Amino acid sequence: MELTRRGATGAGTPRRGRLFRGTFVLLLLACGWRVSDAQTDGGKSVYFWETGPWGRCMGSDCGPGGSQSRAVWCAHVDGWTTLHTNCEQSQRPSNQRNCFRVCDWHRDLYDWSLGTWNSCTALTSRSLGAPLELPCSGGEEGLQTREVRCVLKADGSAADDSICEYFEPKPRLEQACLIPCPQDCVVSEYSPWTSCSKTCGTGLRNRVRSVLVPPVFGGGQCPNLTEFQSCRTTACTGPENMYSLRVGPWTPCALPQTRDKRQAKRRRGKGEGPRDRGGGVKDPETKELIQKKRTRNRLNRQESPFWDIQVGFQRREVVCVHRNGSTISKHLCIPRDLPLTLQSCVLPRDCQLTPWSQWSPCSKACADPSSPRGTRTRLRQVTQLSVGEGADCDPLEETEECDPTGDSVPPCPTFTWRSSEWSECRVDLLLGQQDRRRGNLTGLCGGGLQTREVYCVQANAELLTYISELKQKDKAAQSQPPQKPSVPPLLSVSFTITASPPVQNSLCQGPVPNRSQLCHLPCPVECQVSPWGAWGPCTFENCDDQAAKKGFKLRRRVIMNEPSGGPGNCPHLVEAVPCEEPACFSWRLVGLEPCVPEGEQTCGPGTRAALVQCVNSTGSEVERSLCSTMPAPPPEPCEVPCPRDCVLSDWTAWSSCSQTCSSKTIEGKQMRTRSVLAYNAGEGGALCPNSSALQEVRNCNEHACTVYHWQTGPWGACTEDPTTAAAAAASSPGNSSASGPCAMGVQTRKVICVRVNVGQVPPKKCPDAPRPSTMRPCQLSCKKDCIITPFSDWTPCPDSCDTSAGSAAESKQSRRRLVTQQPSNGGQECPEVLEEERACEPPKTCPGYRWKTHKWRKCQLVPWLLRQDVPNAQEGCGPGLQTRAVSCRQLDGAQADVGECLRWARAMPPSTQRCLLPCQDDCQLSPWSKFSPCTADCVGVRTRKRALIGRSKKKDKCKNTQMYPLSETQYCPCDKYNAQPVGNWSDCILAEGGRPDGATAAVAGTGGRAPPEVRECGQGYRYQAMVCYDQDNRLVETSRCNSHGYIEEACIIPCPSDCKLSEWSNWSRCSKSCGSGVKVRSKWLREKPYNGGRPCPKLDHINQAQVYEMVPCQSDCSQYVWVAEPWSVWKVSNVDLKENCGEGVQTRKVRCMLNTIDGPSESVDDYLCDPEEMPLGARESRLPCPEDCVLNDWGPWGRCSLPCSRTRFRERTAYVLRSPSVGRECPNITDREPCSLNLNCFNYFYNITEWSTCQLSPSAVCGPGLKTRMLDCVRSDGKSVDMRFCEELNLEKRWQMNVSCTVECPVNCQLSEWSSWSECSQTCGLEGKMWRRRWVVQASQGDGRPCPPHMEQWKPCPVRPCYSWRYSQWSECRVESVVCGAGLRFRNLTCWVSDGSPEDPGAQVEEELCTGLELAVGGDKTISLKEPCTLPCPGECYLMEWSDWSPCVSVCVKEPTVVEFGSVQVRSRAVLAQEPENLLQCPDQAWESQSCTGGDCYEYKWMSSLLPDSPRPSIWCQRSDGVNVTGGCPPLRPGVDSSPCDPPCLMPRSFCSQSGVCACEEGFTELLSPVGQLLRCAPIPVLEVPTARDSGAETGTSRAVNPTLSSTVQPGRGRAWYLQPYGQDGKLKLWVYGVAAGALVLLVFVFSMIYLACKKPKRPQRQRQQNNNRLKPLTLAYDGDTDM
Repeated sequence: MELTRRGATGAGTPRRGRLFRGTFVLLLLACGWRVSDAQTDGGKSVYFWETGPWGRCMGSDCGPGGSQSRAVWCAHVDGWTTLHTNCEQSQRPSNQRNCFRVCDWHRDLYDWSLGTWNSCTALTSRSLGAPLELPCSGGEEGLQTREVRCVLKADGSAADDSICEYFEPKPRLEQACLIPCPQDCVVSEYSPWTSCSKTCGTGLRNRVRSVLVPPVFGGGQCPNLTEFQSCRTTACTGPENMYSLRVGPWTPCALPQTRDKRQAKRRRGKGEGPRDRGGGVKDPETKELIQKKRTRNRLNRQESPFWDIQVGFQRREVVCVHRNGSTISKHLCIPRDLPLTLQSCVLPRDCQLTPWSQWSPCSKACADPSSPRGTRTRLRQVTQLSVGEGADCDPLEETEECDPTGDSVPPCPTFTWRSSEWSECRVDLLLGQQDRRRGNLTGLCGGGLQTREVYCVQANAELLTYISELKQKDKAAQSQPPQKPSVPPLLSVSFTITASPPVQNSLCQGPVPNRSQLCHLPCPVECQVSPWGAWGPCTFENCDDQAAKKGFKLRRRVIMNEPSGGPGNCPHLVEAVPCEEPACFSWRLVGLEPCVPEGEQTCGPGTRAALVQCVNSTGSEVERSLCSTMPAPPPEPCEVPCPRDCVLSDWTAWSSCSQTCSSKTIEGKQMRTRSVLAYNAGEGGALCPNSSALQEVRNCNEHACTVYHWQTGPWGACTEDPTTAAAAAASSPGNSSASGPCAMGVQTRKVICVRVNVGQVPPKKCPDAPRPSTMRPCQLSCKKDCIITPFSDWTPCPDSCDTSAGSAAESKQSRRRLVTQQPSNGGQECPEVLEEERACEPPKTCPGYRWKTHKWRKCQLVPWLLRQDVPNAQEGCGPGLQTRAVSCRQLDGAQADVGECLRWARAMPPSTQRCLLPCQDDCQLSPWSKFSPCTADCVGVRTRKRALIGRSKKKDKCKNTQMYPLSETQYCPCDKYNAQPVGNWSDCILAEGGRPDGATAAVAGTGGRAPPEVRECGQGYRYQAMVCYDQDNRLVETSRCNSHGYIEEACIIPCPSDCKLSEWSNWSRCSKSCGSGVKVRSKWLREKPYNGGRPCPKLDHINQAQVYEMVPCQSDCSQYVWVAEPWSVWKVSNVDLKENCGEGVQTRKVRCMLNTIDGPSESVDDYLCDPEEMPLGARESRLPCPEDCVLNDWGPWGRCSLPCSRTRFRERTAYVLRSPSVGRECPNITDREPCSLNLNCFNYFYNITEWSTCQLSPSAVCGPGLKTRMLDCVRSDGKSVDMRFCEELNLEKRWQMNVSCTVECPVNCQLSEWSSWSECSQTCGLEGKMWRRRWVVQASQGDGRPCPPHMEQWKPCPVRPCYSWRYSQWSECRVESVVCGAGLRFRNLTCWVSDGSPEDPGAQVEEELCTGLELAVGGDKTISLKEPCTLPCPGECYLMEWSDWSPCVSVCVKEPTVVEFGSVQVRSRAVLAQEPENLLQCPDQAWESQSCTGGDCYEYKWMSSLLPDSPRPSIWCQRSDGVNVTGGCPPLRPGVDSSPCDPPCLMPRSFCSQSGVCACEEGFTELLSPVGQLLRCAPIPVLEVPTARDSGAETGTSRAVNPTLSSTVQPGRGRAWYLQPYGQDGKLKLWVYGVAAGALVLLVFVFSMIYLACKKPKRPQRQRQQNNNRLKPLTLAYDGDTDM
């Protein structure tokens, strides 16, 4: 390899090359050494094989035939990858392997198998270091694990986890857990000391305690439960009784051998064949009697395989024992009577049962996974009843859940809700109480409520019927030759859906459809017509036929708002007046031309030509030729004034006619006027006319007041058109309904001619042209037949049987059908019967069962062979045992299976009993007689007797009445009862029926029936339970007190009262006389709601008792006009009598008048007219002199062109009425002024008002309405003007004036009917209650009446006594007449009565009252009335009886956890000793625990108290419930036990000092008792105290230190002194309060100064002027009255 570079360096280059070569060689050697060293580092290779994760299993087939691969590479320990050759090839992992390819169907074959969680292991034990010894507080966190593996479901074999992970992640393998703290055994306090075990000599006293909490979770074991103490009363004067007989337990019962052989011989005899026991009796009647007797007594035989009662014998051992427990010779014990060592017994036999029968069919016979599972049962029978102490029979019946199996399982019935059609819409249901429309419901419209009936039906009834029929066909086909099926498969079957019968509503799930909904009745739109127009000209009735020469004047009005029923419902639109000289065409005067003087003169008389148009009768212009027959209006005479003539103004327009018609007494008049503009000259001029000539009057409306019009009646009903029906019948004779169910018909009405204010007149009086039609086509209403559902199934009859014949009331069953569509328009009516009822069949007698006991057999003694060696035994007498058979019978006496009695009857009577065969020396007595009758209750006594029988009458010992009493006496029973009320009064319950309050009643659609009446208020009754006690204050049935169990008291449920408002006031006048304004009306609050009535609407903010409604209104700007009378005569101030001219004043009267179509009609108030447009009432001007130019009044100003600008002008003109004389000129006849904005020139724009409130029809309560707003034309100065100003500018109208709205309907809350009363909450006792509920069917809406808060009611149940079986206390252990040994103790089962409350302990009553109860005590059916016991012998050490179970205690944990450790209770047996010498022979104490529920968690803490006469405080452990215990408290600190302090220092913050005195830690001071004992450590407050040593230094803060740190320094002495804030009584001293008060005053003073120094001066606040003059529209505004 060449490393040198050749160049111009000369000789220096080879040297550097050699240097480089040497250096490179050294580097190679070093690297080689490094590599060789790296490859052999410590003899281990630094290269290793690395593998990646296995890839996905690939393959073409599912299962184990797949393969998967992974990446394999060689890596260095530092993490980098190298060549494969650097790693050991022999250790190279495989990069491919076989795998299991998972497919989707493997999900059903494989699944995760989850193991059980193992025990919880503490986390501290898993750590590497040793756990710290910390006190346990509530528990310790731990971890528990489990095994999770993938398995094959079929056999549970293990599979690869990847198979299961393909479908779901692997479940967790570990979870957190909690290990509770160890709980030591906790025991109670000791009981008092027992008496001394000996009356003389040295004995023992014992005191015991019981276990309250067992040791759990590694806690300390229980201490000794017994403490012994020796005692010695007095010295014994004689020898002690050192010996006693001890009886051992009885041996198991066994048969004597001789008896076995005898029984075997009898069995062999039975096998030889039937024996004739009749003794050769041939009489058939005798044989029959013998056979019946054998059958009746078969169960009495001991050899019956069903009973197999065998009487055997058992022994027991009797020994003599010493007081020290040793057994000695029996002769040392001298008892009076030796106990029995042999007795008869019954061989125990366990109950034997047959194998289980097959499972019964599943009660669920259909397939539906969502429905509850069914049940199936199996039975077994008894083959051997238990005898003696044998095991009782196990349950004879077993039940389990099941699902039907098989391919032919039909689907389960499904149910769904159906409903009838909605009823008619009713508005009256929404009316309030005070609404006056409730009295007259006609015409109501708008929002309403309609109802329907909702019922439940079977949805798939047709499918199940079809499947059932198909199965029946298949069964029938199996018995016939196979044929090709002609029925299509199930999937292609189409069903005809018909109405389904209703079923019980409880079968339908899901929400119930609404039974009511809001609806809308369209409100009739009233016809609105315009005012009458002017009378037209006299015209022919028919211009085409003018021969009649009969004419009419017509006036018309038009429809402004078409009614809902069409124009036919509007009033007449045309009125006619007969007239003379009719004409179809006439000339109409348009105007007059200027006056033209005659003879080409410039002034003087002349004429004015008329400008006319030819018009028809309606006023329309036509060709002038049509008026050729009518003379045209002639020219009118006029006069042009000469310069010296009088000048008059033009005539004003004719005023409106004073009358609309004329008669003999009244006639119409019109008037016009003119005035003098200039007077004539003194000489030569035409004179001015007098004042009467300045006014003209003419007649008008000269037609008679005889007005006729056509009047129409209402349209009749739509009937079939006979012509259409005949044509339809002819076209399709085979189809009577060819025109369809809803054909076209006709309606007719009556049309008459009416004279106004008179009545009907002949039709010829009215014109024929405007005559309305009398017939119109209409749509016939479709006929609707009544549709009803089929009858439902009959309601089930009671399936319970009759326990007492004749006591059950007659039951009935019913069925119903519902109307789903009401008939209308002549359809088929509904049937009258919708419900049917019939009586149920009488119930069958209950198949009750009872035990029948047979006769007792002969008393069997222990065989004489076994007891002949017993002392004083006799062969034919002594104690024995007798047996009897017990059989099962029905109540009617029929034979029944024993299993039925075991299931349904009471406990089986005993089949064995002890008996005694009296010996010759025994006393024999007859049975007790019955008690003698009592003469009266609670008076006297009753007795019963018995007598000696046989030889006992002669024996003296039998005559001892104390040992053998022959009579018994008891007081007669006293039956006195008293009744008293108990418990609270029930809710007030309304009686059925009565006046309903429909406002809140549920409205249920019932077709043609009225809705059910549900009372909501009124008089009802409330109930209080009665209880009956007997004379012993025991609860008895209420019938004993002649009470039905209740006290009734009348009560009142107040009816709800709705909010009452006044009626609407009249609408106010529109707020503007021109343009858009508002008008309002209001209601006032009369009465607030109460008792849940309808709430009031939102009231006004200011006046809380008023409701406003506002609508916009439009006032026609020309509705009111100013009318000015003619100017008065000039009043000249500077009168020139010669010229009669000069400056003067004219006045006139100006009035505001109502404008009508005929002109101003009547005067109104001036404020209604626009004051800006008011004409002048006076003017000053100059009266022209003779020969002056006279002009008429100025005409109106012209309009300024827009946009307004002062460069533009507007003009007004006048014309010359009298020309001036020569030399004089007329003034300018044109006047102009600049256009100034908002002065004489205005812009115009539209203004839209606010929306009105939603307006309804007057007959509507709610529902759809209309909101309106108005369009107003507004001038640029803000003034509203007539709309024509905006219309002339063609401004755009882009607003919608009307919009639909809805007023929310006040729907009252609708409730369902009350449910039936529930079962009593308790079967007995005083606190039983029955409930009934109702539900909200329709929640309230709007201002409807709200739902009441109480949706349920209760009443007490009749009080029934609570009877129960209870055990009496165990008797003492009885061992016959012997002192000690194995014996028995007994208890009785008695009947008790109580009132069911925990406070009532109960009282014992007669057992007959508990005969109907199951024989069980506290739920335990195993009755135990005797148990073995041991009576300790004198001097023996023994175990006491078990203590009572302790209260339930739960395990305390430090925080809530999902792990439940349960609760536990415990009982214990302590040891009792009688002899000090026998203590080593005492048995071990015992305790046992059991789980329980509802335990409490207790805490334990040390308590101490100083006894009055003891220097040491008493220390004990106390539980948080106040019970003093031993155990449970935390252990004392280690330093306490070894400290020299006595008593130990247990107070918080205390320790034992070196001097052996309890002292407090630093910062705390000691509070000592009067005797110097530490009571507690109190904190010392920090005080600034100068010390004596540092008097010259600055005063610093000194914290008091504990003076007990030094053994030489005592409290209160030393270099530093401190103040003691506490006194010896532990209370703060008085100076502490003084210092605290002074510090508080100082702090308050300092903070006050700081606040005053830092406070900023307050700036004066400017008052804001509120400019709120803008008028707001009145709206409904109310936030809610608090009283409402």
